[in-house]
Amino acid sequence: MEFSVKSGSPEKQRSACIVVGVYEPRRLSGIAEQLDKISEGYISNILRKGDLEGKPGQMLLLHHVPNVLSERVLLVGCGKERELDERQYKQIIAKTINTLNETGSMEAVCFLSELHVKGRDIYWKVRQAVETTNDSLYSFDALKSSKGETRRPLRKIVFNVPTRRELPFGERAIEHGNAVSEGMRLCRDVANMPPNICNPAYLASQARQMAEQYDNLNVTTVGEEQMAELGMNSYLAVGRGSANESIMTIMKYQGAANADEQPIVLVGKGLTFDSGGISLKPGEAMDEMKYDMGGAAGVIGTMKTLCEMNLPVNVIGVLAGCENMPGSNAYRPGDILTTMSGQTVEVLNTDAEGRLVLCDALTYVERFDPELVIDTATLTGACVIALGKHASGLFSSHNPLAHEILNAGDQSGDRAWRMPLWDDYQEMLESPFADFTNLGGRPAGSITAACFLSRFTKKYNWAHIDVAGSAWNSGKNKGSTGRPVPILSQFLLNRSGVEQGE
Repeated sequence: MEFSVKSGSPEKQRSACIVVGVYEPRRLSGIAEQLDKISEGYISNILRKGDLEGKPGQMLLLHHVPNVLSERVLLVGCGKERELDERQYKQIIAKTINTLNETGSMEAVCFLSELHVKGRDIYWKVRQAVETTNDSLYSFDALKSSKGETRRPLRKIVFNVPTRRELPFGERAIEHGNAVSEGMRLCRDVANMPPNICNPAYLASQARQMAEQYDNLNVTTVGEEQMAELGMNSYLAVGRGSANESIMTIMKYQGAANADEQPIVLVGKGLTFDSGGISLKPGEAMDEMKYDMGGAAGVIGTMKTLCEMNLPVNVIGVLAGCENMPGSNAYRPGDILTTMSGQTVEVLNTDAEGRLVLCDALTYVERFDPELVIDTATLTGACVIALGKHASGLFSSHNPLAHEILNAGDQSGDRAWRMPLWDDYQEMLESPFADFTNLGGRPAGSITAACFLSRFTKKYNWAHIDVAGSAWNSGKNKGSTGRPVPILSQFLLNRSGVEQGE
């Protein structure tokens, strides 16, 4: 998809389609009024006949509007003007893009970027439109023998901005929006791959392919032999029942002027398939457990965005690849594992495996002397029950870091909600035989999982993002959402100090 911005009057646009907004009830936006004037009331006359009320998401495609140079005019319902918020704006953009793509408009000039969205500038509106467009047009058909193709697909969108002064902000928004979209696309492609293809070695291969594209990205791996030497017994235990080797992939991005600047470390849970192990999951929807590497997919996607933006920061991405399967060598409930940190864990349930992989990865990254560490994981079903699919769960032992991440979520639209990490919950992990257990029981399941991880993060500022509800959609339209790439990318963008909006 090709994006551009310009500043111009609607009557001068010669395009396959002009896109303008109509508010409820049947009230033309400023741009639509201009078109109505040059068409001598053609548009307002149609509205009076009741063809479009202006309710959010309503669409009316007009052909050959008098005195208008463009072939078509798409009227888009935007609801009540004073109630147009971020969520509604993105929904309107998505519906507009799908309509354009289905009706043969291969290019369009879109004036929806001039709509007033509470508290949002032109940079935000154009960037969100770019990301929403790319998200709406995404499909995963790499493994289909017959690929359905749109006859005249949408190929080019021009976003109009009110004045020439705003063109640089719009151009920057397109650059950043495309970079985030590239990261989300990679995240979704990797996560949607079936587990017979996407295993820990596949994650490593995808990272190496990226390193070949970007000079400031270097990739190394840690296999099972090296893990054993390092004492990563917890990580190794989870993968023991699988024929696929556990592999931890380290992606080092050097963007800061000072090569010795402390890195930001992102750690992603990469369970490329989670059967539950000996504590076997129910069979229904078990196919969706290929998405249990959503954290690692989010990290590799964020590293892609980082490389595309060429941000002046040092970042290390860790893909904690593993597969949890039952087998004669699989770890068992009742086993006691000695983690890389030296702390011992009593296994109560082999389906609480993500934390056992992450705890060793979180200990491993101490060697990088990180400025901060953020881990992300499809860690707990309890988080889905608590927050559903709209918000990711955020846990942190460092208030300033938590506030930065929450702010990045609000800016990007990939929102998180902070959950408690109080010491009161730590006692739920007590064990009579080991330092603690890997399960705190049914109550507060996402919190006790975060409490478990917190015991391995004492040497740096740390946050944990549980994306079990937000990283994929279940059911008939199952698939990766591309989250948490937007929130992590926005966090890094903010940290870099690169100019964004006005």
